[in-house]
Amino acid sequence: MRHKSKRMTGAGMAVLLSTALLAGCAGGAANNAGEGTQGGGAGAKPFQGKSITLVTANHPWGDAIKPLLPEFEAATGMKVNVQSFFEDQLTQKLTVQFTAGSATPDVFMYRPLQEGKLFYKNGWVQPLDEYSQKDAAYDFGDFSKSAIGSVTVDGKLAGIPIITEQEILYYRKDLLKNAGIEVPKTLDELVAAAKKLHDPSKEMYGFVARGQRSPLVTQVSSFLYSEGADFMSGDKATINTPEAVKAFTTYGTLLRDFGPPGVLNMSWPQAFGIFAQGKVAFLTDANSLYKNVTDPEKSKVADQVGFAMFPGGKAGSKPYSITSWGLAMNAKAANKDAAWEFIKWASSKEVVLKTQQAGNPGARASIWDKAEGTTGFPAELVPIIKESSKNGVDHDRPVVVSVGEARDAVGEIVQQVMAGQTNVQDTANKANAALQAIVDKDKTK
Repeated sequence: MRHKSKRMTGAGMAVLLSTALLAGCAGGAANNAGEGTQGGGAGAKPFQGKSITLVTANHPWGDAIKPLLPEFEAATGMKVNVQSFFEDQLTQKLTVQFTAGSATPDVFMYRPLQEGKLFYKNGWVQPLDEYSQKDAAYDFGDFSKSAIGSVTVDGKLAGIPIITEQEILYYRKDLLKNAGIEVPKTLDELVAAAKKLHDPSKEMYGFVARGQRSPLVTQVSSFLYSEGADFMSGDKATINTPEAVKAFTTYGTLLRDFGPPGVLNMSWPQAFGIFAQGKVAFLTDANSLYKNVTDPEKSKVADQVGFAMFPGGKAGSKPYSITSWGLAMNAKAANKDAAWEFIKWASSKEVVLKTQQAGNPGARASIWDKAEGTTGFPAELVPIIKESSKNGVDHDRPVVVSVGEARDAVGEIVQQVMAGQTNVQDTANKANAALQAIVDKDKTK
């Protein structure tokens, strides 16, 4: 996701890390002093002369963490060498280096639900279960359950969450008020409200969301969970159950009957763009993208945007609540203690507070409970994030190695609804068989 982050400089940086380094680095460094200490004594720096390579995405979290590194380095004696890449370049670079057996980077940003299972299955990431439990002050239990679920593969902790997101309902406050419509709390209410506000003759459309085959999968997931379904149950594909078919049909029908022209080809930039133009009443998508409709420079309706919990279905409100970006350790890293020391510091309460204040939604519950931890977000959005984190589902796509193929298979069902099919059971059956074949194929990799 592309967000503009607030950079922290000067005196603010010193305040930022004074507490973090005492609580995070000093305690953790003492526990790991055996490897890097030179000379011993109270003033010894535990990783003096050591260095690690950190690879980040070109992402606001990376922008927020870089100015903080000098004091981490001063406290530990460790040098952190940073490289940054665009998302697709990042995945490609990591894949090439890990395939070649490289010991660098030591620590890297990654997308747990997109490439996490592939990286883990190939033995490229170091499980962090033991590291995360070493230091009680780290308070691993402070991370939300769903965020940890996203970075867990085959029961092992493959990374640490740094950025989270949930699917929410965006709506136009003025349109609902003028029409006397309450904010929808159920999917049935959402359909009814979208129908009432849909008026193409005035270029006003009831609903918009992602319509492209692969991009829509992550957003239809919350419809799926809220109806009591899922992409898979264990190793069995389950996208042809009655509950799943109903979810896909609801999403596809909303886009077909109440969506704007061209919605079949829309991903999130187009969906948010037309909502920001003031032409749509409802939008469901990730909360992390909210600035695209609340920034007056981007949105004609910035002062009329409302946020709400994802509407409930048969199983209630079950939005996805995921780790969109995590930090992982290279399984071949030469100095794993140093690599963990950095991960521990970067995901400590003190540092998460500061990165979250810069607009990066973190995974620590205690930070969301602090007034100063929510200053980077609209006040109306904060309780929705907190509630979604508690009852959300830890994935937003099929958790497989071949994610792209799986998304295409699922997305085809919704696109057939959008194309006019009124009964997509046969399509769902074929898609389910295709997803099962992908799951079975992955087992052989």
